[in-house]
Amino acid sequence: MSFRGTGVTGVVLFAHGSRDAEWSAPFERLARALRERHPAARVVIAYLEIQSPTLDDAVAALVAEGATEVVVAPLFIAPGGHVRRDLPRLAAGLRVRHPGVTLRVLATIGESEPLLEAIASWIAGEMR
Repeated sequence: MSFRGTGVTGVVLFAHGSRDAEWSAPFERLARALRERHPAARVVIAYLEIQSPTLDDAVAALVAEGATEVVVAPLFIAPGGHVRRDLPRLAAGLRVRHPGVTLRVLATIGESEPLLEAIASWIAGEMR
């Protein structure tokens, strides 16, 4: 992932949320790995429901810290109802509340060909 611009870039790993406290552990590992690869970026996790922070709260915190660009990475395998309906509505509201901030919403992780290939390779390796 390339980060553009001269200001602070914020990255929001956007997940569904769960009542199970251990459910978000893989997302925490992903956030740590991304921070290691891009130490200048501010990486946070936000949740659609159940857990906090919300997407709105996470973006507001990033903007308060000086983010001029925010990249939202939806950690959903496929673009179902939450991604097709809820996320565009949330993003539109964020653009209104933070007009000086560039907000980019990436495709869902399941729409990434390299990721799908990595998953297929992993499954194939487990079948041996």
